[in-house]
Amino acid sequence: MIMDLRKLIHLSLLLCPLLLSFHFKIAGASAHIYPSQPFHDVGNSLLLYGGSEGIFASPRSFIRFENITLWRTITDKGHRSNGLVQAVIFEASDRNNIGGSAYGGQRSICCTPDLAKLQGCKQREIIRIPSAHDPRWPILLPLRFKGKRLSAKMEDTEILITKTGIYNLLFISCDPQLKGLTMTGKTVWKNPDGYLPGRMAPLMNFYVFMSLAYLLLSAVWFFQYLRFRMDILPLQHCITAVILLGLLEMLFWYLDYANFNNTGMRPLALTTWVVTIGAFRKTVSRILILCVSMGFGVVKSTLGGLTSKVLLVGVTYFIASEMLDIAEHVGIIDDMSGRSKLFLVLPDAFLDAFLILWIFTSLSKTLEQLQMKRTSVKLEIYRKFSNALAVMVVASVAWIVYEVYFKATDPFNERWQTAWTITAFWDVIAFLLLCIICYLWTPSQNSQRYAYSGDVDEENEEAQSLTGGKQDGDISLVKQEKNAESDREEDVEEDKRE
Repeated sequence: MIMDLRKLIHLSLLLCPLLLSFHFKIAGASAHIYPSQPFHDVGNSLLLYGGSEGIFASPRSFIRFENITLWRTITDKGHRSNGLVQAVIFEASDRNNIGGSAYGGQRSICCTPDLAKLQGCKQREIIRIPSAHDPRWPILLPLRFKGKRLSAKMEDTEILITKTGIYNLLFISCDPQLKGLTMTGKTVWKNPDGYLPGRMAPLMNFYVFMSLAYLLLSAVWFFQYLRFRMDILPLQHCITAVILLGLLEMLFWYLDYANFNNTGMRPLALTTWVVTIGAFRKTVSRILILCVSMGFGVVKSTLGGLTSKVLLVGVTYFIASEMLDIAEHVGIIDDMSGRSKLFLVLPDAFLDAFLILWIFTSLSKTLEQLQMKRTSVKLEIYRKFSNALAVMVVASVAWIVYEVYFKATDPFNERWQTAWTITAFWDVIAFLLLCIICYLWTPSQNSQRYAYSGDVDEENEEAQSLTGGKQDGDISLVKQEKNAESDREEDVEEDKRE
């Protein structure tokens, strides 16, 4: 099984460059960059989405416009009117202060003749209602084309943020003759403590605590691992690999966020490595739990014919998880949630559900085998493991329900300050489950008590536990052959059942 895991690692690393090729639209900095982005028809306006981030109020918080340039098509060259484009910055709670409706009809962003009569707005301009908190908001920044020029450049401007909230930026034109309009330039968004968007900022501190937690677990585990290195089980080698991957993942996540926060840059290579380590850690963790549930190293010495199936599921899960995480994290610099494509979420969710079903089915069979062999020590460990796993699954399902409710009832991300807990929960529950596995299978002088030993009866097992596993170390050759034969028969029967 150890060799099979090495093959899985090698194959996963080979697949990484291929997976990255599927991610085309990526960004390289905290700035929202607009590389000749087109405006789109939205109602009676032309609109370009500029970004959305949670920002904490401070004299050091701002949204800065740099080198914003508008380009209209050559066909508009003869259009002598000064085409108007407006940049709109508004806090989520003021979203209804942009646009209006006449006589209860469809809401429009731009002023129409009917709305001009009712509300006194100017035609071909955005309808703006002053905020109750601050009449200066929402903020409108106008930019006009001059004469027959095909381009118009905005002066670099910095807007200070004096109220904590989720801020949105839109570029809007109400002039239908500007159809085909594009824009280049960038905007830079900054919080008081750095460039991290407000929704991501708490995660940087969270990963510090998670790194320390994994470091503490690593210290305790490796102390026992080195102390009883002569009695280490194959299963404990796998646990060691998961601990190391978890520690690396938390450290790299912190480095990614800290670098982003300090420099305003988010290198794609660093984020990609974090995502890859995380996807691989999740894959190995699930395969470890599956192997434990099958009784690998405890009830059976190998997985037999199931090895190839386990590896196939592992590789498939790694690919699905890697693609989903790349879409969610690599190049993402703002606070808009729900960006993952449905066709990436569904395979990951389906594989998780399939693995849970397979794990509990295998765990039930393993418990039955331990009860038949009357091995009370192993049976007690597996009962504790199954209870802990059931609690974790119930907690996960409850959290998924809460997550769906959270996102469904917050379409405008107004609860952005607590949204980080959605991501943090999954890292915490994975760590807790790993701690439980480490506790149940911690290296000790009696580790061999939990190892596969054929049809050793209860009396022999208890004798081993009293003498440190040395008293009954010499089993007769005849009995070894009998045990090996019966083990092979069990593997064949289980393969048939699978």
